[in-house]
Amino acid sequence: MHESAQLDAQVLLGYVLDKPRSYFYTWPERILSEEALQSYQKLIAQRKQGVPVAHLIGEREFWSLPFYVNSSTLIPRPATESLVEIVLNLPLPEQARLLDLGTGTGAIALSLAHERPKWRIQGLDQSEQAIALARKNKQRLKLEQVMLYQSSWFDQVTEQGFDCIVSNPPYIDQDDVHLQQGDVRFEPRSALVAADQGLSDLQHIVWQSRKYLLSQGYLVLEHGYQQGKAVQSLMEQAGFSEIKTLCDAEGHSRVTFGVLAEKL
Repeated sequence: MHESAQLDAQVLLGYVLDKPRSYFYTWPERILSEEALQSYQKLIAQRKQGVPVAHLIGEREFWSLPFYVNSSTLIPRPATESLVEIVLNLPLPEQARLLDLGTGTGAIALSLAHERPKWRIQGLDQSEQAIALARKNKQRLKLEQVMLYQSSWFDQVTEQGFDCIVSNPPYIDQDDVHLQQGDVRFEPRSALVAADQGLSDLQHIVWQSRKYLLSQGYLVLEHGYQQGKAVQSLMEQAGFSEIKTLCDAEGHSRVTFGVLAEKL
């Protein structure tokens, strides 16, 4: 059995039995009840159809925290942990004000709040279902200081003067072959695809963020592995400086960030 398939099988069986994976190694001789076997076989059949494991069990770990997931948002991915790590390493004030655009499950905003309880973080998403899910995760993780609300990008943002704006926006080109592969087939297209070779939302965020950031505030963006140079160029044109692109754990260019040199 392929290693990833074996892991999927173990995760799904653990979900059915409500046991950790270590249980299978400790008690390999245990026999499933008929009810458990039928539940497990049903999940395996769905997985064979390509349904993501996270959707089957309703959960995905991110930044060592448990997040509820469903088909209304992207499934949090390890690559996005690179963005969280970069933001945590920025020289931000002790009570920094942050804005997370397109928060989805709330993974970025809530992970940052977990690490920096004094930060004042807002997370927004255009999807009502996504905000409902993010609020469920906020309650689960007991991170009541995070403010979550519905907005199409900056439309409902009433404050300015943020120390940092972060986003993992749609950045896949509509003709990208990867849209027909893997978990993305079961995720909302609106959270994945953007016009202009995947750059339109990134461009909108770069230019609009100038109104909402403090002078010397940071903009931190996740993007596709081939878009680093393009995002750097957008930031330069919009008046950002000290621009850097860093790689995720797999070595792919993944996050570009810069400092707003002068307030718009």
